[in-house]
Amino acid sequence: MSAPAQPSRWGVVSGRIDRLGQTRPDVVLLAPYMVYLLLLGLVSVVPPTWEWLAIAIRGVGSLAVVWAFRRHLPAWGKPYWTTALLGGLAAAYLWYAGQYLFDWIGLGGRLPVYPGEKVVTDPRDVLGARGLFHVTVTLRIIVAITAVPIVEELFWRAFLLRWLIDRDNFERVPLGKFTWFSFLATSLLSTIQHPDNWAVSIFCWMLFNALFYWTRSIKCLVLVHALTNLLLYLYVLKVDDWAFW
Repeated sequence: MSAPAQPSRWGVVSGRIDRLGQTRPDVVLLAPYMVYLLLLGLVSVVPPTWEWLAIAIRGVGSLAVVWAFRRHLPAWGKPYWTTALLGGLAAAYLWYAGQYLFDWIGLGGRLPVYPGEKVVTDPRDVLGARGLFHVTVTLRIIVAITAVPIVEELFWRAFLLRWLIDRDNFERVPLGKFTWFSFLATSLLSTIQHPDNWAVSIFCWMLFNALFYWTRSIKCLVLVHALTNLLLYLYVLKVDDWAFW
């Protein structure tokens, strides 16, 4: 008899990922976001002319982790297109108008406990206004409406909202279950992710959380988040207000 075929290297890796997904539901939802944050640092270590590649790697890398754990993700839910459209429009307007309001009352600067200062730069000053600028901007928008909404909604809504309710058995907490603690805690923690827009991010996260409680759908929130990001970037390009970049 011939010896049994040995599994391929990819088969071994796939098997390990599958076992990890079965035993660590927290890793399934955390890993894409953590990889995204890790790859986010690439932009600061490459020359500006290679920023487009760092952006592409960030998007592809984080989505690859989502795909690797695809069999172990919670149910995505329904898209609820009307809710997603209205929610995205409302969130984008809230972000614009809210930031201007907080700038006016003196709360529009960088999160006080966060290091550094808020700096607004026009990327055309470094990249020029031609091909390299357009490639970089296009890739950034693509990542902002694909990878960012997926990895962030898996982390913030599918994981953290439930983990703050039951840390030991979060996967047993139904998607969209409401508690005041998880609602307020995630909204406040969002300021760490948006230190330059910290005040308005609290209210935007409250809106995202509320929509999630209503729809109980990750897919709907991904669409809301994607539309919000798209509108923000289109606004920046239209009026040259790089404070939202």
